[in-house]
Amino acid sequence: MQLHDVWFVLIAVLWIGYFFLEGFDFGVGILTKLLARNRPERRVLINTIGPVWDGNEVWLLSAGGATFAAFPEWYATLFSGFYLPLLVILVCLIVRGVAFEYRAKRPDENWQRNWENAIFWTSLIPAFLWGVAFANIVRGVKIDQHLEYVGNVWDLLNPFALLGGLVTLALFTFHGTVFTALKTVGDIRQRARKLALSVGSVTAGLALLFLAWTQIDQGDGKSLVALVVAVAALVAALVANQAGREGWSFALSGVTIVAAVTMLFLTLFPNVMPSTLNADWSLTVSNASSSPYTLKIMTWCAGIATPIVLLYQGWTYWVFRKRIGTQHIAADAPTGAVH
Repeated sequence: MQLHDVWFVLIAVLWIGYFFLEGFDFGVGILTKLLARNRPERRVLINTIGPVWDGNEVWLLSAGGATFAAFPEWYATLFSGFYLPLLVILVCLIVRGVAFEYRAKRPDENWQRNWENAIFWTSLIPAFLWGVAFANIVRGVKIDQHLEYVGNVWDLLNPFALLGGLVTLALFTFHGTVFTALKTVGDIRQRARKLALSVGSVTAGLALLFLAWTQIDQGDGKSLVALVVAVAALVAALVANQAGREGWSFALSGVTIVAAVTMLFLTLFPNVMPSTLNADWSLTVSNASSSPYTLKIMTWCAGIATPIVLLYQGWTYWVFRKRIGTQHIAADAPTGAVH
């Protein structure tokens, strides 16, 4: 295996980690409207991800930076061709971070409600658009002989991509629902388990349709194994949820994400962005990669830094591992109070 193949795998791992971790906190953000009945319950949901959401986004920065350094042609074509949806995602992530930090800065009801609405929409929109983006990457886009994207934004809104967006939206919502059941106590925990059943059932139908479509179009034996694992893990997550085994349910919903994203990268390799105009114009791991020396330096840096980052993030999750409920939420300060 050559270094550009290794870095394709490493970038796939970074995206898998990002979707696994950011997936549940996108889901929790969506649940602030679907599950929470009042402000204390919304505060419970936000507090479940409060200590970790920003650490989860490090995986996105790492994936983008690794793509830029290891596959500059892929990075250039991707970010120029997908400029508008990626810009929308970036703006959502910025507003979302501000919303988490500023929501509690003032006790005014309208102030807090507006920031809570921002958390909902800036969780829902990226959850949908990431699926649209990755479905287009796997399906292929209009790339010419100069390795440049020559389509427009409407070409990205094809049925396959829109279905991919619905799958990630539903899957992240389900992932967030079982995470909520794992991290909370009392009535909100019970309602999260009930909601997980309905959301998970819809997710299973959408995921099976999308993954089967992908398999029929571009799959092989390896991707078929990943498809079976993804569907089986999702069904098992639903069974574990009904049995009240929230830890197993969350782990299995994570396996679903891991297997599904793995399948997409398996169908993509050795391409990184297929061309629908001419297969010879596709971006591949060889024609889109940096020099071997650059990849060698990156490999040494990643080998040193990655274990440190993983240990620190794992420690963060361990420190904030306990369940919370509305009884742990302090009363809101009176309107107009200074604190």
